[in-house]
Amino acid sequence: MDERAALRLLAGELPDAGDDAAVIDGHVLTTDMLHETTDFPGGTTRYTAGWRAVGASLSDVAAMGASAVAGVAVYAAPEFEPAELESFVEGASDVCKSVGARYVGGDLDTFEEFTTSTTVLGRTDDPVLRSGATRGDLLCVTGTLGRSGAALRLFEAGDVERANDLFRFQPRVEDGRALAPFATAMMDSSDGLARSVHQLAEASGCGFELDGESIPVAESVREVASDEGDERDLSFFFGEDFELVFTVPESRLADARTAAPTPISVVGEVTDGGDGSEPKITIDGEPLPDRGYTHGRTDGE
Repeated sequence: MDERAALRLLAGELPDAGDDAAVIDGHVLTTDMLHETTDFPGGTTRYTAGWRAVGASLSDVAAMGASAVAGVAVYAAPEFEPAELESFVEGASDVCKSVGARYVGGDLDTFEEFTTSTTVLGRTDDPVLRSGATRGDLLCVTGTLGRSGAALRLFEAGDVERANDLFRFQPRVEDGRALAPFATAMMDSSDGLARSVHQLAEASGCGFELDGESIPVAESVREVASDEGDERDLSFFFGEDFELVFTVPESRLADARTAAPTPISVVGEVTDGGDGSEPKITIDGEPLPDRGYTHGRTDGE
């Protein structure tokens, strides 16, 4: 059983789950776990790990259109190196400050590999769910895609300074709040654009038609990709970019672009659900595979 099958198994027992964060009495709550062997390539600094780990949970808050209040983290490692521990906390604190939140502590533990689990609390009275997309809405993304995939290639090539810089993404909390009045459905792109669209389609009971030429590919991807197919894999399927993927009525697009601080790209539109059992999702007229990031790996199954 993979991660998505496990989530479906638990869905009936956990009615508050299913979106990027749980909604509880005007607050949103989310948690994530990251491991050294699957989530932090060799050369990742502890500062980057702290930023990225807490940033992943902040991104879930952003996807709900909520403001971020506070974050905590579990820090587990074979032993506690003072400089590494202090660097992790500095990264976690700085990413919280970047979105107007506070890093307020956590827990320490020993474990066979560096592992961190993060939790972030947010606030909203009107969360944006994944389930509101309707036919005719435009499919949009913030920023550019493929940044984390490019970072992995740079880690592998030994350019760790630049790779760490790319790995420290900016959580789109401000954008999520700005887009909340206009978006009909929203999530982040942690699993990759392709899988995110499939998840939106499943939640909203709709289909999507994407325009491949409109996908905003990060310049760093073009610098490391070996060919067009490799570029597409890094920007469509790799994931871990933490941009927002959302739908918006065409009549509200101009207002959304004015409100959001990050550039918005229209990459497709919402269509009918297909035959009623399986959402029809295409790119340039061809089926878009449901492929992306799953529990520490990028898979094609």
